Amino acid sequence: MSGFVGVLVSDPWLQSQFTQVELRSLKSKSGCVTVGDLPPIFAKLRAFTEMFNEDGIKAMLGEAGFNMEEELDFESFLKAYINLQSRATKKTGGKKLKSSVSFLKASTTTFHHNINESEKASYVSHINSYLAEDLFLKKYLPLDATTNDLFDLVKDGVLLCKLINVAVPGTIDERAINTKGTLNPWERNENHTLCLNSAKAIGCTVVNIGTQDLVEARPHLVLGLISQIIKIQLLADLNLKKTPQLVELVDDSKEVEELLGLGPEKVLLKWMNFHLKKAGYSKQVTNFSSDVKDGEAYAYLLNALAPEHSSPASLDTKDPTERASMVLVQAEKLDCKGYLTSKDIVEGSPNLNLAFVAQIFQHRNGLSADTSKMSFAEMMTDDAQTSREERCFRLWINSLETATYVNNVFEDIRNGWVLLEVLDKVSPGSVNWKLASKPPIKMPFRKVENCNQVIQIGKDLCFSLVNVAGNDIVQGNKKLILAYLWQLMRFTMLQLLKNLRSHSSHSQGKEITDADILKWANNKVKKAGRTSQTESFKDKNLSNGIFFLELLTAVEPRVVNWSVVTKGETDEDKKLNATYIISVARKLGCSIFLLPEDIIEVNQKMILTLTASIMYWSLQQQGYSESSAAEDSDVPDASPPPPSVDGEKEEVLVGEVSNLTVDDAVSDATESTHVEEKDPCMK
Repeated sequence: MSGFVGVLVSDPWLQSQFTQVELRSLKSKSGCVTVGDLPPIFAKLRAFTEMFNEDGIKAMLGEAGFNMEEELDFESFLKAYINLQSRATKKTGGKKLKSSVSFLKASTTTFHHNINESEKASYVSHINSYLAEDLFLKKYLPLDATTNDLFDLVKDGVLLCKLINVAVPGTIDERAINTKGTLNPWERNENHTLCLNSAKAIGCTVVNIGTQDLVEARPHLVLGLISQIIKIQLLADLNLKKTPQLVELVDDSKEVEELLGLGPEKVLLKWMNFHLKKAGYSKQVTNFSSDVKDGEAYAYLLNALAPEHSSPASLDTKDPTERASMVLVQAEKLDCKGYLTSKDIVEGSPNLNLAFVAQIFQHRNGLSADTSKMSFAEMMTDDAQTSREERCFRLWINSLETATYVNNVFEDIRNGWVLLEVLDKVSPGSVNWKLASKPPIKMPFRKVENCNQVIQIGKDLCFSLVNVAGNDIVQGNKKLILAYLWQLMRFTMLQLLKNLRSHSSHSQGKEITDADILKWANNKVKKAGRTSQTESFKDKNLSNGIFFLELLTAVEPRVVNWSVVTKGETDEDKKLNATYIISVARKLGCSIFLLPEDIIEVNQKMILTLTASIMYWSLQQQGYSESSAAEDSDVPDASPPPPSVDGEKEEVLVGEVSNLTVDDAVSDATESTHVEEKDPCMK
């Protein structure tokens, strides 16, 4: 539930030497130290450990004239590191030090990232096109791609929030965006926090970037985030739900299941190769870079999709640049323009070529609307709640930064490997990798073996899994898969909340139950002088959203604008409140993946994840003192954990789950099995 709060350093030059991840990591290492404490601290960092021991580091500090008794504040700590790093580089004859993935740059000078000007120009054109009529942004648009207009406008956070809403409409309630003329640092930070949490909620990978990085508008980070947002927008229709005609790409129901498991980029490649094969193109396109550099694939594709605009000349010419220019002329007749130039095609720019092909798909996909295979797609349609839960678990798994990216939970976890990766993340050491088979897995029994280990680990972690076997996962039993994933999320949050207590001097790390969370929320609202109370996470009165708005006000009085809140009496008003709640929670720093419908329908599991997220954020803000923790006497000795040593992992602690009982769906799925209301491991 990282709030993406940046670490600020008063010296701009010193700030520029480190990324936010590095600053957060070093901040957790510094504390109250003297120069004499530095050798054992620095010796543990891979930036030094492979070349210098503690004595060597101590000697270099002495050579630099440091007083070993001198106490260091954080900025002095950073300067000492840079000084030592510079001396270490000289001692090795200019050889660069190998820095840790999660720690520090080897060079003492600012690392300059190359900016792709073509991509920048393309993204600026996209923004100018899609946000030109926005009431707030229109006074700043159009942006000039040859200047720093884009990066200047990014700094207050509004542009990125608006761009997310273009990509996935309705993600951010714009009433939660701070849009006044001049924003103070707090308001600007809120916008960026809302942006980053919302970006995660639509499927962006948000790693190594914090609010301060956006305030500074670091070009490579800004362009990387914008690229992901635009990509999500352009690929939004590349799935069977949005475009059922895609079923034409496969021959039977089994292949439909495989199609469901493909990411949108791979579906786009499959679509492109489908038309290229029909057009007589002999090669297979496997990427949007080297395979399209000569422009031939584009010429064949456009000839097949839009023969009325085609010309044989595009295939006859031998010059790739000339062919690329002809291709763009043909594409422009389909209104496909603005994403790349002939030079970008010839140079094989992967992001821009992908955007170009996605644009062609949007304007003319060339698929049949009345195919007899459409029934395959209809068979794959899930009910609304199942779809929402699949989405929530998928985004949660991907936020853990496992090696395998999940595109469809029900398909991608059936071989057991992804679940083993997740289990290894949330319960390190629980997986016996010697007994696991890595994809691609051809032998079915190997998949069963993986899933059997998944079930066994679940039992070891006290999940309710009576009459559940690994083969149920292999077979794609959706109810059991959702039940298992819910318990896995629940376990993660229990561990997180247990850590909150374990860092208190009077605590034994006792778990916080769902009853504790409910009591905390009610008491928090009551102490703030508000009137709402709830009996349980199934209380239908929660559907109007007032309780959560009062809870958010209780933890941060200024965050809710009550002038835009409705009474929640009609379905429309409930929807407005629910959308606002989610955006306000993300604006605070809660990393949540539920949808407004989950609040309106009072989905017990999602309601609890929301409450637990707000609770976790509130406890984090109290600091680490026992006196602060005592303010929440409803949760004795609860205090937030110390900063993560590995800054990259801060975003991993999403914390959406607590001790909610397993959904009754498990009982339905196992038929003869009654799942207990209590945690089976609790005496």
